[in-house]
Amino acid sequence: MINDYHLQIEASQFRLTHGIGASEPIRLKSWLPKLGVVALFKPLSDNFSGMAVKQGDQKFIIVNSEHRLSKQHFTVAHELYHLFIQKDFIAEVSHAGRFDKKDKTEYAADWFAAYLLMPEDGILSLIPKEELSKNKISLSTLIKIEQYFACSRTALLIRLERLGLIDYRKYEAYTKNVIASAVMLGYDDTLYKKGNANLVIGDYGSRAKNLFDKGVISESHFISLMNDIGVDIPRITNDNEQE
Repeated sequence: MINDYHLQIEASQFRLTHGIGASEPIRLKSWLPKLGVVALFKPLSDNFSGMAVKQGDQKFIIVNSEHRLSKQHFTVAHELYHLFIQKDFIAEVSHAGRFDKKDKTEYAADWFAAYLLMPEDGILSLIPKEELSKNKISLSTLIKIEQYFACSRTALLIRLERLGLIDYRKYEAYTKNVIASAVMLGYDDTLYKKGNANLVIGDYGSRAKNLFDKGVISESHFISLMNDIGVDIPRITNDNEQE
């Protein structure tokens, strides 16, 4: 049985330890480099949300850029559990956001991600007093929270259900017409679309070059690693020789 209180405490302490307030949203693109994490966003098959790899103090995340941005944010938070909280972690292929109780590690990573991205104090501060009872949360409030934390509708609804603020009937109702409901209230729809293809966050290139310079990897391996982020080493070399 997963100890949810333990995961809440872990997520809260993780925020504070790494300079994020108890209720503010996390801006992952600026936060990941501070954590020493390199993230690669690449098109992957739909059922594959991401992967985390840890070798010594080297930490890497791969995220499926074919998923909507809100899902990508959740995937990153899920992978942070593997990299920083899970004991004796080396590598894991993830299916973030399923909240599958049959897989205790993945289930724990999902709840850690939910608590990390959507802290209770932050959620409650965005809900009007008159809506702070079961099934009283309006669609406009729901979308405001969703946009503030840049989280997926499904993950937010699961979080609200756990807080006792909605039941399954309300959950079902709010899973419909997600993009349309946000646009009709004047919000940009970027959060609900795929993106970040081939984006690299962190010092991936310099780490690969360092390994090559130290003789840890071969030249062909270095070229392959740089190819993964869209850098054509042979072409750059040829261009420089012709100048």
